[in-house]
Amino acid sequence: MTNPRLPTPRRHQRTAVAIDVTVNGVLSFVEGRIADLSEGGARIDGVSLPARSRCEIHYGGQLVYAVVMWSEVDRMGVRFPYELTHGPLYNALDRARTAAMVDPARIFHSQRPVTFGRRGLD
Repeated sequence: MTNPRLPTPRRHQRTAVAIDVTVNGVLSFVEGRIADLSEGGARIDGVSLPARSRCEIHYGGQLVYAVVMWSEVDRMGVRFPYELTHGPLYNALDRARTAAMVDPARIFHSQRPVTFGRRGLD
């Protein structure tokens, strides 16, 4: 038996991103930024629509339908009725996940000079 007060675990891994989008509410187009994205939903900063309202997210020529699950003054969380499986927004999610898997130490070591001091520069 599960406790109804505990949140259910997420089905998809959330990934931090910074993707500028246009959100189409009932009467307006608003610019926002997706700060957190998964195949099942997103957190959008800079936009606030009423909870349970429906909206469209426009990005890279793609239209993604969403339902507002929660809303605060300057951000909201949306759920996608149809999971992301392809298109520009899914590709941006895939790129962000790939970039997050790169070990920062590898980047540092790959850019580190092989020689020490001025002797190696001659």
